[in-house]
Amino acid sequence: MSATKSKIKSKIWTIEESQTRSRLDYITSEEPLEIRLVSPEQTLAVTMRTPGADFDLVAGFLYGEGVIKSREDIAKMSYCVDPDVDGEQRQNIINVALKAGLNYDFKRLERHFYMTSACGVCGKASIESLKMREIPPISSDFNVKPEIIYNLSEQLKLAQGLFSATGGLHAAALFDERGKLLKLREDVGRHNAVDKLIGTSVLTDELPLAHHIVMVSGRSSFEILQKCIVAGVPIVCAVSAPSSLAVEMAQAFNVTLIGFLRGRRFNVYSGIERIKLAS
Repeated sequence: MSATKSKIKSKIWTIEESQTRSRLDYITSEEPLEIRLVSPEQTLAVTMRTPGADFDLVAGFLYGEGVIKSREDIAKMSYCVDPDVDGEQRQNIINVALKAGLNYDFKRLERHFYMTSACGVCGKASIESLKMREIPPISSDFNVKPEIIYNLSEQLKLAQGLFSATGGLHAAALFDERGKLLKLREDVGRHNAVDKLIGTSVLTDELPLAHHIVMVSGRSSFEILQKCIVAGVPIVCAVSAPSSLAVEMAQAFNVTLIGFLRGRRFNVYSGIERIKLAS
């Protein structure tokens, strides 16, 4: 999909000190994405997202929900080719064919049938949902110095190309143990950005991410922690505060959770043992 669909130009009016001027400006695209299963034929989820990296988003969503365990569980992904669907709207539908013999209780996904770009999963989710799937706590002994953490927010900011153009996108970035930026994905939804980020690692067979750091713009939520835990991420950072459920999730699954990471300051809400402090 063309990157130009991620943003569009629109006429805006700027009012400052009672003076008005008009100009063209970029705004973030937001369109629905329907994830369809080929066999048995059914819709798994509909999410509002920023077009781009759609296959990464689908792979990340399916992995985070436990539908797939690896790239090999996806036989094929493709945009809709149904002639009865409007040509442009076909780019908002992805058909997924799973590996033959793969069994999954798709009723578990009923809560996802519609997701907004803002809230992620609709309805109350709980820590027990991961425990029931027998997802283990993060056992990685990976640790970093504060200096590495300090540098993440500036790298995230510099790499956010679409945000720089539109000012309306969230980002999720993957860093290695030296604090080097490896990948970044943007979306109008925070959880979508994380799905895209983890999805690209699913499709390149790079999981688990046991020696990596994920940083998100905005705040960290239950959904973001859930996705990172399933991917094996030991350290999760955010520009803003975590939710209470995100902190509980981090504590329950041994994740180092960092919030209010701005410049040379951050708060640690869980797993401070992974931060190598000066003795």
